[in-house]
Amino acid sequence: MTSRITADDVVHVARLARLSLTDDEVTTFTDQLAAVLDHAADVEALSIDDVPPMIHPWPLRNVMRPDEVGATLDRDEVLAHAPATEEGQFRVPAILGDEP
Repeated sequence: MTSRITADDVVHVARLARLSLTDDEVTTFTDQLAAVLDHAADVEALSIDDVPPMIHPWPLRNVMRPDEVGATLDRDEVLAHAPATEEGQFRVPAILGDEP
Protein backbone atom coordinates (compact mmCIF):
# COMPACT_ATOMS: atom_id res chain seq x y z
CA MET A 1 0.00 0.00 0.00
CA THR A 2 1.48 3.30 -1.03
CA SER A 3 1.28 6.04 1.54
CA ARG A 4 -0.71 8.78 -0.18
CA ILE A 5 -1.78 10.27 3.14
CA THR A 6 0.24 10.90 6.26
CA ALA A 7 -0.64 11.02 9.92
CA ASP A 8 -0.05 14.77 9.76
CA ASP A 9 -2.72 15.01 7.04
CA VAL A 10 -5.20 13.14 9.23
CA VAL A 11 -4.41 15.35 12.23
CA HIS A 12 -4.82 18.46 10.05
CA VAL A 13 -8.22 17.35 8.71
CA ALA A 14 -9.33 16.34 12.21
CA ARG A 15 -8.35 19.79 13.48
CA LEU A 16 -10.35 21.45 10.67
CA ALA A 17 -13.35 19.29 11.58
CA ARG A 18 -12.81 20.14 15.26
CA LEU A 19 -12.32 16.48 16.15
CA SER A 20 -9.95 15.30 18.83
CA LEU A 21 -8.30 12.01 17.91
CA THR A 22 -6.14 9.70 19.96
CA ASP A 23 -2.84 8.49 18.55
CA ASP A 24 -4.42 5.08 17.91
CA GLU A 25 -7.27 6.71 15.98
CA VAL A 26 -4.82 8.74 13.90
CA THR A 27 -2.96 5.55 12.99
CA THR A 28 -6.18 3.68 12.18
CA PHE A 29 -7.61 6.50 10.09
CA THR A 30 -4.34 7.01 8.24
CA ASP A 31 -4.32 3.35 7.21
CA GLN A 32 -8.02 3.38 6.29
CA LEU A 33 -7.81 6.57 4.24
CA ALA A 34 -4.69 5.30 2.47
CA ALA A 35 -6.62 2.13 1.55
CA VAL A 36 -9.49 4.24 0.18
CA LEU A 37 -7.10 6.33 -1.90
CA ASP A 38 -5.37 3.18 -3.21
CA HIS A 39 -8.74 1.78 -4.24
CA ALA A 40 -9.65 5.03 -5.97
CA ALA A 41 -6.32 4.84 -7.85
CA ASP A 42 -7.17 1.27 -8.93
CA VAL A 43 -10.54 2.42 -10.25
CA GLU A 44 -8.93 5.37 -12.01
CA ALA A 45 -6.45 3.02 -13.72
CA LEU A 46 -9.21 0.91 -15.31
CA SER A 47 -9.50 1.07 -19.07
CA ILE A 48 -13.08 2.01 -19.85
CA ASP A 49 -12.66 3.09 -23.46
CA ASP A 50 -14.83 0.24 -24.74
CA VAL A 51 -17.53 0.64 -22.06
CA PRO A 52 -20.57 2.55 -23.34
CA PRO A 53 -21.81 5.37 -21.11
CA MET A 54 -24.93 4.57 -19.15
CA ILE A 55 -27.35 6.26 -16.83
CA HIS A 56 -28.23 3.17 -14.83
CA PRO A 57 -26.48 -0.21 -14.57
CA TRP A 58 -29.71 -2.18 -15.06
CA PRO A 59 -32.30 -1.66 -17.77
CA LEU A 60 -35.34 0.06 -16.34
CA ARG A 61 -38.88 -0.72 -17.29
CA ASN A 62 -42.26 0.55 -16.27
CA VAL A 63 -43.62 -1.59 -13.44
CA MET A 64 -47.13 -0.17 -13.42
CA ARG A 65 -49.97 -2.64 -13.27
CA PRO A 66 -53.22 -2.17 -15.15
CA ASP A 67 -56.04 -0.50 -13.24
CA GLU A 68 -58.77 -2.93 -12.39
CA VAL A 69 -62.00 -2.14 -10.59
CA GLY A 70 -62.27 -4.20 -7.43
CA ALA A 71 -64.31 -4.38 -4.28
CA THR A 72 -64.56 -1.07 -2.43
CA LEU A 73 -65.82 -0.01 0.95
CA ASP A 74 -69.34 1.31 1.27
CA ARG A 75 -69.13 5.05 1.97
CA ASP A 76 -72.10 5.16 4.33
CA GLU A 77 -70.76 2.20 6.32
CA VAL A 78 -67.32 3.81 6.69
CA LEU A 79 -68.76 7.19 7.65
CA ALA A 80 -71.01 5.50 10.22
CA HIS A 81 -67.86 4.55 12.16
CA ALA A 82 -66.36 8.05 12.06
CA PRO A 83 -66.60 10.20 15.19
CA ALA A 84 -67.83 13.19 13.13
CA THR A 85 -69.01 13.69 9.54
CA GLU A 86 -70.21 16.61 7.48
CA GLU A 87 -71.82 16.48 4.03
CA GLY A 88 -70.68 12.90 3.38
CA GLN A 89 -67.07 13.52 4.45
CA PHE A 90 -64.98 13.04 7.58
CA ARG A 91 -65.07 16.05 9.89
CA VAL A 92 -61.72 16.74 11.53
CA PRO A 93 -60.65 19.46 13.94
CA ALA A 94 -58.92 22.50 12.51
CA ILE A 95 -55.21 22.47 13.16
CA LEU A 96 -54.20 25.99 12.08
CA GLY A 97 -56.95 28.00 13.72
CA ASP A 98 -60.55 28.78 12.92
CA GLU A 99 -60.03 30.26 9.47
CA PRO A 100 -59.07 28.16 6.43
